[in-house]
Amino acid sequence: MMSSLLLSQLLLLSIRAAATTADLGGQCPDLAPVDLLSAVLEKDASGLTAGVHVRSSGGVRGVHFSGPLAPVSLFSDCDHSPKDFSVVVTLKVARISHKKSEYIFSMMEAKRAEQGALEEEQAEDEEEREEGNNLQIRISRRRAKNNAERRRLLLGLRLSGKRLHVLFRGRRGVTEQWVFRDAHLDDNRWHTLVLSVGGRHAGLTVDCGSPREILPSQPFPSDLSFHVSRFHIGSRGRWKGLFTGLLRQLVLVPGSDATHQICPSTRPQLAALSVPPLLLADVAATGTNAASHLLPYETETRVSVGLQLMCSEPLRGQMWFDPLRKALYLCDGASWIAVLEDRKRLDYVEEKQVLGTRSETHDIEIFQVQGVGLMAAMAHRSTTSGSAVYQWSQHNGFQLYQNISTHGALALRHFNMGKKTFLVVSNSNTDTDVGKEVDVSVIYKWSRRSEQFVKFQTLETHCARDWEAFKIHRHTYLVVANHRIGNNNHTIDSVVYKWNRPTKSFEVHQRLRTSGAYDWEFFKVGPYHFLVVANAFDGVTTSVDSVIYVWVDGNFRVFQTIKTFCATDWEMFQIGARVFLVVANGHQLHGNGPGQYAINSTVYELDMTGQVFVRFQDIVTYSAVDWEFFTLGEEYFLVVANSFNGESYSLNSVLYRWQGYEGFVPVHWLPTIGCSDWEFFSAGGDSYLIYSSAKVPLAKVFKLKMY
Repeated sequence: MMSSLLLSQLLLLSIRAAATTADLGGQCPDLAPVDLLSAVLEKDASGLTAGVHVRSSGGVRGVHFSGPLAPVSLFSDCDHSPKDFSVVVTLKVARISHKKSEYIFSMMEAKRAEQGALEEEQAEDEEEREEGNNLQIRISRRRAKNNAERRRLLLGLRLSGKRLHVLFRGRRGVTEQWVFRDAHLDDNRWHTLVLSVGGRHAGLTVDCGSPREILPSQPFPSDLSFHVSRFHIGSRGRWKGLFTGLLRQLVLVPGSDATHQICPSTRPQLAALSVPPLLLADVAATGTNAASHLLPYETETRVSVGLQLMCSEPLRGQMWFDPLRKALYLCDGASWIAVLEDRKRLDYVEEKQVLGTRSETHDIEIFQVQGVGLMAAMAHRSTTSGSAVYQWSQHNGFQLYQNISTHGALALRHFNMGKKTFLVVSNSNTDTDVGKEVDVSVIYKWSRRSEQFVKFQTLETHCARDWEAFKIHRHTYLVVANHRIGNNNHTIDSVVYKWNRPTKSFEVHQRLRTSGAYDWEFFKVGPYHFLVVANAFDGVTTSVDSVIYVWVDGNFRVFQTIKTFCATDWEMFQIGARVFLVVANGHQLHGNGPGQYAINSTVYELDMTGQVFVRFQDIVTYSAVDWEFFTLGEEYFLVVANSFNGESYSLNSVLYRWQGYEGFVPVHWLPTIGCSDWEFFSAGGDSYLIYSSAKVPLAKVFKLKMY
């Protein structure tokens, strides 16, 4: 269906392109300008091509692209190509990083253009559907595809930071480029530029100003064949490099420099040669004629202030200002969408509750139970009093709800399967023989009748330090971090369990060799499923490799190894499109030598191009055992559980805030005692942090004050 839709769009655009060429009276492109932007707009202004949207900015209309469009052919009726040409562009662009590139247009070789585009789309769909191919083979395919795409590029106009690049296929098929530096086009203002190209000469005129010329050593090819090419407007045919600004005018003028045709001008930033009719009516224009050309979202907007109204179809396009939140909202016909909102910022952290527990606590799990509310389960160290489940009250904080029978609980994890709620708990030291240690961990199920957790299934584990629950293709899995057997055998199997629907139980699916495993973290990037283990100790040293696995052919396979030092926790998070992993390094120890507890924990970032996690930032921690990532408004935070500095368990855990290029910087220091875990949660419109202690029987709740 996807391929059929793509083919129909391709044919539709080809018909429009043919109509555009026909409008020139059969003339060759060296005699008449060609409006490239009209190729992606309906000629009768009754609608728009999919992926094309009309937006207004500063009272002027432009075209915005929400994705790469199918290529169009414009010069199929001509037998020869222009030797010299110029391009007229009117655009508005916000800030672009010099590391990123956005294509205004690109011209690709027409060989297998339609069929090739269709085959590439089918290949991409197949890549996303099949999980069974080897990852390295798929990466090689993508690289080969990228190389082939570069070979097909004939001409391109690209923005990168303050630079404008002219790309073209040079001698021997090598891509060449001319660069106009300090063009300053990404200042969020309208600009009209004329690029003239011919032989060993290239000139650029911006807003009818003084022309800038370059005389490159590599000449522009004289055999560039426009009539056997396909144009991509606003991209190079891929998501990467998509033009994110607004385009008002894009005209190719064969055979001459178009500067004298539009300059001088009374409005040099909007100097026009051929603007599509749909974009001609300025929003800022006054009078009835201008009003008649306005699109529905550009009509008069009223703003209501005070109590919130019910957003409905009659109020579509209307705005509402909330004076309490200092926020402005727009009605889309069904709900209010925030347009301008007073950003929440973390001011300070105050102690909300000191919760006395029956025992030291190794782990906390915060979750919701339908019909009951917010719950906190705590894995208590005690072998007699068991673990506890608490219920949240907005006024009184966490109150004891249920005791669960556990024996030296080290970790627990909550998960759902459909409408059913489960809680898995790891027990330790329940049955010890010489050289062998077997524990019985328990899965509890929430009983809606008794409103309690009841025992559901038992699993054999070995000093399990963590559980992780996840879903892949509608199947539910559990993975346990088996830490050791006895006191010396740390290199053992951790186990992935899969839910068996017929037997209604978890069964062994895969065994993974680990070294003193302490934590599992599951995450997904695009179509790929990952699982990373924190390996802490191999029996000799804490300097061991932790492993990132990727799901291939129904099992996890090694994707990357990272050197860690008594790794106790992994936390995955995203900031925008960037993917990060942060590891908590506990301490450095080798043999009988002294341990070092003040060491670096490290933030890694996924390099999308290299398909590998690379070091991003080192943060000094003190026997760190946990990281917790959370967001407040539009700000991002990490809090670390510092547990021991070599002398004392009473020390500060630290709250870090994301500062862009600076990475994470410390903003708050929170006094803790043997901190074992941090959890973030929200309740009643407020935000909180809770920490547990592995050294004293207490937990503390902190309220995050905002301004």
